[in-house]
Amino acid sequence: MSVVREPRSIVRKFLARPQQEGLGAVVRRSIGRFELRYFDPFLVLDEFSVSAPAGFPDHPHRGFETVTYMLQGAVTHEDFEGHKGTIGAGDLQWMTAGRGVVHSEMPAAEGTQKGLQLWINLSSKHKMIQPRYQEISSANISEATKDGVKVRVIAGEALGIKSTIQTKTPTMYLDFTLKPGSQIQQPIPKSYNSFVYILEGEGIFGQDSRTNSPIPSHNLLLLSGFGDGLVACNKGTKILRFILVGGEPLGEPIAQLGPFVMNTQQEIDQTIEDFENCTNGFEKASHWRSQARVKLGY
Repeated sequence: MSVVREPRSIVRKFLARPQQEGLGAVVRRSIGRFELRYFDPFLVLDEFSVSAPAGFPDHPHRGFETVTYMLQGAVTHEDFEGHKGTIGAGDLQWMTAGRGVVHSEMPAAEGTQKGLQLWINLSSKHKMIQPRYQEISSANISEATKDGVKVRVIAGEALGIKSTIQTKTPTMYLDFTLKPGSQIQQPIPKSYNSFVYILEGEGIFGQDSRTNSPIPSHNLLLLSGFGDGLVACNKGTKILRFILVGGEPLGEPIAQLGPFVMNTQQEIDQTIEDFENCTNGFEKASHWRSQARVKLGY
């Protein structure tokens, strides 16, 4: 396993509490909340839970990327360009909204659908690029297992394997599962901002595993900007599952109005005008309604 010489420490910890979002969906928001509006380049991290007929009906995006990673169940996505598909448990959709997308995300199975959605900011030079989708089924996500540790490599590299995802903003996104008694040392590029979000179980993270207390699920851990990696261990009796995410800070001004993220207020004003007038990337929004919205009758 890789050796981390200067482990990053935890500088802040947030418990993500449930809140209502969309049409009757429940999310645990850890980034994009009032205590942490932005963690460059990350805009939002939601752990969502949704059951039909609730969901995320027709809505726009501009200026960033959304990464949807399903944990349970399935969600159907459709947009105003005619792109449609369903992502199930373990599947990934990496959507670059760029100059504009209008889409819906709705439950596609019985029961409760659960997943993660991460919003990653785009640099000014990429904000108005053409939209793009990268979709990978669970079976095709790179995985490695060693010494009681399993990692799924969504973006970046871990345990000697690399993801096939191409990122506009340099990003690592790793899904780790640690059996009881196991530990991991994962390098992080020194220039990256990084965080951990715990999905299941409890673990010890940071510089000194002898004195740190275990941290349970639904907590977001912001890691320091100093150090070359993460050290984590599972001293409990159940599995520990968490994501480690890092990204290159853009260092650019940010202007945001809901699902529109630009660099200046003038650009936000122009985006609103484009969306309302169905121009400059939103041309097909004028007459489009998702099939899910039609079924809901509005």
